[in-house]
Amino acid sequence: MYIAMFVQWFFGIRLYFFGVHPLHTDGLIGIITSVFIHGDWGHLFGNTFPFFLFSTALFYYYPQVSKKVFFGMWVVSGLYLWLFARGESWHIGASGLVYALAVYHLVAAALQREIRLVSFSMLIIFLYGSMIWGFFPEFFPEERISWQAHLTGAVVGAVFAFFFHRYAPKSKQYFQDEDDDEIIDPEDPPYWMNSN
Repeated sequence: MYIAMFVQWFFGIRLYFFGVHPLHTDGLIGIITSVFIHGDWGHLFGNTFPFFLFSTALFYYYPQVSKKVFFGMWVVSGLYLWLFARGESWHIGASGLVYALAVYHLVAAALQREIRLVSFSMLIIFLYGSMIWGFFPEFFPEERISWQAHLTGAVVGAVFAFFFHRYAPKSKQYFQDEDDDEIIDPEDPPYWMNSN
């Protein structure tokens, strides 16, 4: 993303033609490449931290399926955008994938009800609850927001969460024994059942 932005800035060119051009064959490449292209440095900076945070959390909490989910949401959200977006605009930026990642974490946490996932989803809501306004571009007409990318990303994130949320590793629950202050793992059998 930063290399593409630097190339645009250094050479004074626009790489919008690597974006998604809905229902046009010249925009098919954008299904893969649009994530790397941003309109300006502010656009790029706005996507950088949430992209890093949400993708890192995906690989941390869902190591078994993280690659499949990450690249699957990348391609499918781009494909949905190409199929269902309207107008002659080119859609660029990583915000569609950012929305897919955010909604994936929120929906997966709600379905899994595991304490770490729920805690992280609360952090997303606290830090990025304002992302909801990305579905309403009429509030920010000067920013030319691609609400279609946000919407398709959110839908894809929810669908992927429904199918892959079970692959989050469950955290062990420990409790304290009141008599001898020993940490007990509930998966271990009681001492009187041990043969040794």
